[in-house]
Amino acid sequence: MIPWLHANDPFPPVHRASREYNGLLAAGADLSMPRLLAAYRHGIFPWFNADEPILWWSPDPRMVLFPAEFKLSRSLRKRLACGNYSVRIDTAFNRVMRECAAPRDGAAGTWISEPMIAAYTALHAAGHAHSIETWIGDELAGGLYGVAIGRVFFGESMFTRQTDASKIALAHLAGWLHKVDFGVIDCQMTTSHLASLGAREIARAEFSALLDQHAVRPGFTGWKLLPQNQLLPLLSPRSV
Repeated sequence: MIPWLHANDPFPPVHRASREYNGLLAAGADLSMPRLLAAYRHGIFPWFNADEPILWWSPDPRMVLFPAEFKLSRSLRKRLACGNYSVRIDTAFNRVMRECAAPRDGAAGTWISEPMIAAYTALHAAGHAHSIETWIGDELAGGLYGVAIGRVFFGESMFTRQTDASKIALAHLAGWLHKVDFGVIDCQMTTSHLASLGAREIARAEFSALLDQHAVRPGFTGWKLLPQNQLLPLLSPRSV
């Protein structure tokens, strides 16, 4: 039985998450800033369709990307070397969320609803949520957004409008987070796309230990515009 959360109810321990439903932990409560920050700190995230109650998840295993393990394919290495783009942080957060929410091929809808956009925009205004954006000329070509707590970046969603634009954003993010000593990028659910970029599965207990180690560390305050190519020398030499 999945517990229903009321406004002041704490989250259940994550080990109680459903195995049958791939980590579904609880339903209900709200998307307030304190609730969301508490969720992420404990390895929990919201994911639900517009016609559903708020659903909270903590899957086991967990997909993560250690910044130094980012895999740079030959094609992406060539794309990065072209240098005809810029990578920026937090210049178009709301636009990035709405691009991530836009319909995709083969998808009937989106889980990034207006309440989600409002909640994460509030997190962004408070300095907790960030967008990493690939710009080609004056066009927002791709990017991603997520939440930073301590030295953990919790990735939420990504989009691309031009070939490799979201990969460029993630490559720069991984290199930058490695430089400023972040412990891990949370990718939440397992996908072959993320695996091709170096992400891998770990046990939920191991992920919780990483949160205990890195989420309590002093957070990085230097989220700012990233000059073109600043991060490229910091990328992992691993290639596929």
